[in-house]
Amino acid sequence: MKKEPIIISESPRPFWQLPIAALIFTTVIYMVGKDLYYFDWSNNYFRYISSEMQIIPFFIAAGVALCSRKKIYIDIENSKFKPTIEVGPIKIGKWKTINNYEYVSVFHQLLDDESYTFEVNLWYDNNKHFELYSENSFEEALIVGYNLSEELNIDLLDATIPNDFKWIDKEELKRNFALKEKD
Repeated sequence: MKKEPIIISESPRPFWQLPIAALIFTTVIYMVGKDLYYFDWSNNYFRYISSEMQIIPFFIAAGVALCSRKKIYIDIENSKFKPTIEVGPIKIGKWKTINNYEYVSVFHQLLDDESYTFEVNLWYDNNKHFELYSENSFEEALIVGYNLSEELNIDLLDATIPNDFKWIDKEELKRNFALKEKD
């Protein structure tokens, strides 16, 4: 029986970003449609259209940035992973092979505003790693790291304290999560 790939996904974008992205894409369609409707073979028109077309890639990039979502697909049976950027049904990314899963780590990064983001990395092939997930909540990042380490049957490392890394006892963590879910 074939196992479905594991999907690790960023948190959904805030709702207010989607209407702005839709407005930007609508503006791009309007600009291109208007230029095609009033198309003229004169030199002045080509100068006008080329100056207007220079701004369209910036609009498209802004729209994609506002509505894209990062996902990572992990195919355990074939030892492959695929990082993707998705905009609606469009998925951009390609499969990469991982030979030797080693462990999953959870650590934090200091942001410019002095807050932290917690990241989950998959370590493989003697010190190569792949950034899987980033979240503002340590618990959420730990749950993602735990679930992945259980699926891959590898260890989980808490690297949130610099130079004081600790292997997490997954059985104890499972009991703690079970107690919190009952509350």
